[in-house]
Amino acid sequence: MFTVIDDVKSLRAVVNPDISKIRNIGIMAHIDAGKTTTTERMLYYSGYTRALGDVDDGDTVTDFMAQERERGITIQSAAVTFDWKSHRINLIDTPGHVDFTLEVERALRVLDGAVAVFDASAGVEAQTLTVWRQAEKHHIPCVCFLNKMDKPAANFSIESIRQKLKANPVLLQIPVGSGRNFTGVVDLLTNQKLIWKLRSMGDDGRMFESKPLDQSDEPELLQEVNEARMALIEQLQEAVRRVTLARKGVPVLCGSSLRNKGVQPLLDAIIAYLPAPNERRWYKDDLCALAFKVLHDKQRGPLVFLRIYSGTLKPQTAVHNINRNSIERMSRLLVPFADQHVEIPSMTAGNIALTVGLKQTVTGDTIVSSKASAAAAGRRAQNESGLGKKGGENATVVLSGVEVPDPVFFCTIEPPTMAKQADLENALNCLQREDPSLKVRVDPDSGQTVLCGMGELHIEIIHDRIRREYGIKTHLGPLQVAYRETILHEASAADTLDRTVGERRHVATVELAVRPVDISTSGSCELAFTDEVGGHIPQEMKDAVENGVHSSYLQGPLLGYPLQSVSTLIQSVAMEPGTSPAMVSACVSRCMLKALRLAGSQILEPVMSLEVTVGEEHLSSVLGDLAQRRGTVRDIQSRHDNKVLLATVPLAEMMGYSTILRTLTSGNATFSLELDNYEAMNPQDQNTLLKRMRGLL
Repeated sequence: MFTVIDDVKSLRAVVNPDISKIRNIGIMAHIDAGKTTTTERMLYYSGYTRALGDVDDGDTVTDFMAQERERGITIQSAAVTFDWKSHRINLIDTPGHVDFTLEVERALRVLDGAVAVFDASAGVEAQTLTVWRQAEKHHIPCVCFLNKMDKPAANFSIESIRQKLKANPVLLQIPVGSGRNFTGVVDLLTNQKLIWKLRSMGDDGRMFESKPLDQSDEPELLQEVNEARMALIEQLQEAVRRVTLARKGVPVLCGSSLRNKGVQPLLDAIIAYLPAPNERRWYKDDLCALAFKVLHDKQRGPLVFLRIYSGTLKPQTAVHNINRNSIERMSRLLVPFADQHVEIPSMTAGNIALTVGLKQTVTGDTIVSSKASAAAAGRRAQNESGLGKKGGENATVVLSGVEVPDPVFFCTIEPPTMAKQADLENALNCLQREDPSLKVRVDPDSGQTVLCGMGELHIEIIHDRIRREYGIKTHLGPLQVAYRETILHEASAADTLDRTVGERRHVATVELAVRPVDISTSGSCELAFTDEVGGHIPQEMKDAVENGVHSSYLQGPLLGYPLQSVSTLIQSVAMEPGTSPAMVSACVSRCMLKALRLAGSQILEPVMSLEVTVGEEHLSSVLGDLAQRRGTVRDIQSRHDNKVLLATVPLAEMMGYSTILRTLTSGNATFSLELDNYEAMNPQDQNTLLKRMRGLL
């Protein structure tokens, strides 16, 4: 029998164990799979909350933003710290909506393991694939939790994990019953049956019965357990933990978080199978930490989340930001617990901390104790790699930052009056620091401020936050798609810039060639120098050439959208003595524009992967609507009584789709979108877009 004391634990009393007993984990899933509900149960059973919060009631610990509580979804990642069986767990609950995928990305960058939550009635869904790929990119070991086993359509199947995620599921439990009759699980390793006998809807699931499986149990269950145990033993020739850490397999457990079943064994699996922090060796005992998230607090200013890789963090100390090359003083140190934080005197390696006072630090910055420690780490890294002094006298070790996706939507934003313009700029600066996937720029022609974001919901949330948190009622222009441009064929150009500024004459001549790169293999733009040029011009002038090329990539010749899949070769650079780097950059930019115009232009549009789950009676209506949106159906699958429609569709055609889908299906359908790639527009659609953008339509 399992019991928990009634008193709520204080964060000040959270265990501070050896690094081997720390677990930094994330909860990740498709939207509405039960991540936040699972987190809520973990906090409750570990003794850190007095009551079970509910997403629908808007009273969970980690969904504390007003927008999250109103919509019943997670918008920003939230960190909580608690202990379980002498282990310290630093957990980050992440969003499941594609518009907030950066929150998942930056959480996984600093975590050591993850729990992937699945809706047992749906299996692997669209955003499940996205977050799983993100975890694979960061080499994160995972544990799978098949949630919602109490749903009538729940299906304890691991085939979708095997087939869609290309993972090797290691079955550790099988359910006892399903749907309404789901009562517990059988642990295949211990042969114990764990049963939750909930006597009422208000039963919190703290207590459950654990007893050995014996011959008096149901024959069908015994046979199923025996077969599953044999498969497990055959599959694992080494410990489950080693298989998990090597990412050769993913342990699979099941339960129903909403019905308070199966969460305690999941916590046991986290401390048993997910890794302890992996210390970075180059900084040894010196401080080394990575800033992965920034929040703004009206009273305390910027709050910076740090993952500590080595050393100890203490308040009232100066730290060195390698990326900004600046010294900052950290005034306070906190343990994160959603929006409630507790001040502490120090934090050791392997943990996640919240700091006050770092005013310049942004997401992706490396924080160390001093310039000297950074230099010492650089020397150790060089010696270990065998470079010696070849790597440079001032080499430092900078932790890799956070990869920020490119925005796909943009719109103008205006304050109610010009008197509020400065306030709006301050709000946008704060929000950009919090959310690097939000980009803000000023249109050079109109002077208007432009918001660039990851989707309709992303921009809607930003707009709402400006109103609520900063008290500014802004006006948004119509949403527009962030198209890109590319070129159609190779072209060469040459240009000479001859300009006198004051008494100084600047003369530069540049020859270059551009060519298209296959869109399907590379979305980025490339730059190369011929051997003759690359080896003979000073580094300062080489940097100037690169600046000129890269500035040209930011604005294509057709409609001014950023360029994609273009390769540039610098064939010749000549300049007279005294010519400034700025003039060389200007000459390169002019030459690039010539070459790009000669190469012919093509508009690329973002194309989305669309997944719609709908009843068969509404399928034809959804298909008909999709055909009008230039959509292409890839597959139609069956999932219980529903159909799952998989398609690709241009993002420009998906404006307001949620409202249309709700009307077509009487509210009985769900959908998810994910950026698939950028594809060339057909000539007719491109001409229509050109006319509209030039004001001819």
